[in-house]
Amino acid sequence: MNQLKKGSKKLLNAWAFYDWANSVYTLTIASSIFPIFYSSLFLSEIKNLQAFGMEFKSTALITFVTAFTFLVVAFTSPILSGIADYVGNKKNFLKFFCYVGSAGCIGLYWFDISPDGIHLSLLFYFMGLIGYWGSLVFYNSYLPDIAYEDQQDAISAKGFSMGYIGSVLLLLVNLFMVMSQDEGAAKMQMMRYSFVTVGIWWALFSQYSFYYLPKGTSSGHKVTRAIVFNGLKELRQVWKQLKQDLRLKRYLYAFFVFSMAVQTIMLVAVYFGEEEIDWGGDSEKTMGLIISILVIQIVAVFGAILTSRASNKYGNIKTLIAVNCVWMCLCFYAYFMKSPMQFYIAASIVGLVMGGIQALARSTYSKFLPETDDTTSYFSFYDVAEKIGIVFGMVIFATIDQVTGSMRNAILFLFVFFLLGIILLFRVPKHRTVASD
Repeated sequence: MNQLKKGSKKLLNAWAFYDWANSVYTLTIASSIFPIFYSSLFLSEIKNLQAFGMEFKSTALITFVTAFTFLVVAFTSPILSGIADYVGNKKNFLKFFCYVGSAGCIGLYWFDISPDGIHLSLLFYFMGLIGYWGSLVFYNSYLPDIAYEDQQDAISAKGFSMGYIGSVLLLLVNLFMVMSQDEGAAKMQMMRYSFVTVGIWWALFSQYSFYYLPKGTSSGHKVTRAIVFNGLKELRQVWKQLKQDLRLKRYLYAFFVFSMAVQTIMLVAVYFGEEEIDWGGDSEKTMGLIISILVIQIVAVFGAILTSRASNKYGNIKTLIAVNCVWMCLCFYAYFMKSPMQFYIAASIVGLVMGGIQALARSTYSKFLPETDDTTSYFSFYDVAEKIGIVFGMVIFATIDQVTGSMRNAILFLFVFFLLGIILLFRVPKHRTVASD
C-alpha cells in the first residue's frame, strides 16, 4: 500500500480511530465497570486487604498500584521512543502496547483478592494500564507527522470525540449485560465478561489504524545497548532544547501541574463515588455510577468540540486557564457532595471540561514544538512529564486517603494543583521566545 500523504483525510481518520479502539479501556476498566467490580469484592465492613506483605485500605492499594504503573511508563517510554526513532518502527511499539493492554483486560476476568490470587490479579491490572498509557506515547507522537498545524486542534478533538462515542457504545452493551442479571453473583460474572469484551474491542478495531499509519523510516540498523540508553540521552537533549524555548518550557511546567490533578481525579472518580456517596443500595449504586460515567462521556463529546472552538476564538492558553478554573471549583464541590443528584451534577461538569482539557493540552504542546522531525522524542518528554505528574498526584491522593481514611480530604487537596496550574499558565508568553529563566 502506498503511504498516505500528510494531512489527507483518510490518514487523519485512521489516526483518530485508534481513540475509538483504545478508549473502551479508560471507560470500562479505568472509570466504570472495573472500579464497581473491585469495590464489590469487599464487604461493607471490610475494606482492607493484605498485599506485598502489608495491609492496605482497598482504594489506597489500587491507587498505589496505579501510581507504580505510571512510574514504570515514565521511565520506559523515553528508552522505547529512542529505539523507535533509531529503528524507524514506532508502529510496532504501538502494536506491542496495544496487545499487552488487550491481554491484560482479558486477564481481569480472573481477578481475585484472595492471598493466593491478588498478586496475579494486580499484574493483569498493571498490564492493561501500562498497555494503554504506553501506547499513547507513540500514538500522540504521530500527530505532527500526520496533520499540519492548522489541522491539529480539530483532529485531536475528533480523536477524543470518537473515543467517547465508541467507548459509550460498548459500555451500553456492558451495562445491558450487567443489569440483565438479578443476583449479585450473576452481575459480577457479567462484569468479568465485560473485561473480555474490552480486550477484544481494543485489539480488533486498532487494526484499521495499524493498516494506514506509517511505520516510520527504517535506518537498517540493529538495536544495541548503546541505542537503548540513547533514548535517555535524547530526552536530555530535548530538555536542553526546551530550556531555550521560554514559551514551551513554561507551558510544560503548567501542564505538569494541572495534568497531575486532572488525571488523578479521572482515575479515582468512581472509587470516590462508590465510597463517599449515599446511594441507598447496591443495585442503585451500580446503576447510579454507570449512569454518571455515561453522562460524563456523552457531555465530553460536546465539551471537546466546544473547547476546540473556544481555543480558535480566544486562544489555547486563555481557554486552558478557564477550564482549569472550572476544575478548581469542582474540587470544592466534590468535598461537600453526598447525594446521587449532587454526584450527577458533578459528573456533568466533569464531562464538559474533561475531554476539552485533554485534547487542548495535547494540541497546544504540538503547536508549540519547534520545527523538527524527531517528534517521538518530544512527545516522549511530554508523556514522561504527564506520567510523573500522575505518580505524584496518585501517591499524594492515596497517602491522604490511607492516613485520614477519607477520599474527601484527598480530593480537596487537589485544589492546590489547579490553582498553581492557572498561575503558571498566566506566565506562558504569547509568542516563542528564545531565552531561559
